[in-house]
Amino acid sequence: MLPDAGLLILGVVISGVAFMLMLNARHRNEADTAHRAAGEAARILEEAKTRSELLVKESELKAKDLVVGARAEAERELRERRRELAALESKLVAREETFEKRQEAFERREAELNRRDQSVRNREKAIGEKEAERQALIEEARVRLEAVAGLTGEEAKRTLIEEMVGQARHEAARHIRVVEEEAREDADRRAKRIISIAIERLAGEFVAERTVSVIALPSDEMKGRIIGREGRNIRAIEAATGVDIIIDDTPEAVVISCHNPIRREIARVALERLISDGRIHPGRIEEVVRKAEQEVEESIKEAGQRALIEVGVHGVHQELVKLLGMLKYRYSYAQNVLMHSIEAAFICGAMAAELGLNEKQARRAALLHDIGKALTHEVEGSHALIGGELARKYGESAKIVNAIAAHHEEVKAETILAPLVDAADALSGARPGARREVLESYVKRLDDLETIAKSFRGVDKCFAVQAGREMRVIVEPSQISDEEATMLAREVARKIETDMTYPGQIRVTVIRETRATDLAR
Repeated sequence: MLPDAGLLILGVVISGVAFMLMLNARHRNEADTAHRAAGEAARILEEAKTRSELLVKESELKAKDLVVGARAEAERELRERRRELAALESKLVAREETFEKRQEAFERREAELNRRDQSVRNREKAIGEKEAERQALIEEARVRLEAVAGLTGEEAKRTLIEEMVGQARHEAARHIRVVEEEAREDADRRAKRIISIAIERLAGEFVAERTVSVIALPSDEMKGRIIGREGRNIRAIEAATGVDIIIDDTPEAVVISCHNPIRREIARVALERLISDGRIHPGRIEEVVRKAEQEVEESIKEAGQRALIEVGVHGVHQELVKLLGMLKYRYSYAQNVLMHSIEAAFICGAMAAELGLNEKQARRAALLHDIGKALTHEVEGSHALIGGELARKYGESAKIVNAIAAHHEEVKAETILAPLVDAADALSGARPGARREVLESYVKRLDDLETIAKSFRGVDKCFAVQAGREMRVIVEPSQISDEEATMLAREVARKIETDMTYPGQIRVTVIRETRATDLAR
């Protein structure tokens, strides 16, 4: 066992020696490493010192450059400020000079105003003194005039006022006459246009009668069939014809309401056929309405052709024939317009024959004079102008066109044919009985017109002519002057407007006549 122990001890000793040798070697390596690290650190420190010195120098150079640049910029700004201050100082000096000049001007103006004010005061004082003198002279003259004239101041004042009122009325009448002459053409045209449109589209108290048609029913059960399930039948009729179907408590009757007489006639014909047939449903309604339109159109053409044959007029365009036939369903104050046109044509032809003019041309113009009324439900404007445009469009001569357009004096008459048509229209429409009006009320209106005219001072006689459409007032020339005649016509017209109700318009004509008579011996 000892050898083994010796070997172990020897091994331990050798291991210790080896360990010591290793420690010494490590210490030597660490010392070398530390020496090299110290040298390297010294070198780096030296380089850093050198670099820092370079950076310091560069920084100093840059700082000097910045200082130089800042100083130059400051000097430049200082120079700019100095220039601005110099310019501002120049402006202030100029403005100060301007203010001084203005102040001098204001002072001069103030002095001038003070001088003028003093002059005005002196003048007012002088005027006051002269006014006092004038009043004294007026008073003295008034006393003398009263003594000479034998009138007091109040009496003279009343006389003067009456004279001034008379002169003022005279001047007012003269000016009114001038103004009326200047405004008459435009005012008459506008007034006639408004009145004619209103009369054409509203037939007064007869409008209900001329805008509805009543259909008799075989029984009240038919009302339900016309209405249909949920109202589909009546809606289909109204949509197809453009009318309103009124179904109320009236027994065995329905009412068709529409302002357009052609549509109302189509609806009447269609509804009567549906009632007689008994089959009422939307499909059948459309078919019957189409047939009714064709039937009414044929009736219109036939009525137009019959009117042309009756009057003896030929060569009229078919569109005008159709429009003429449409007047069969048009009424004015319960007077059928087609019958009125035929009657006016005969009257116009008779007047033309008496004057030796073309009778056929006169009849043609009078027959077509109200052709525009066929379209007044669709086209805005006066029926005379509409009719003239239609006649021109469909090839009528210039004389016929002018006669139609001018028969209400809305355009200037170019031939004798226009006043003939106007007269025939007035004779046919204004004669007693032509339009629905009670004879007693018609006569009473004429009496009322004459009574109103006679109530004015200076009126000698008065006559209501042309069925009450014109008043002719004859005055005493010694009491009414020409200017006062104008005032009288205006006052009579205004009183008629205030006190009476009448269709259309009434023309008031004041007639003043002076006669001088002498004898030759």
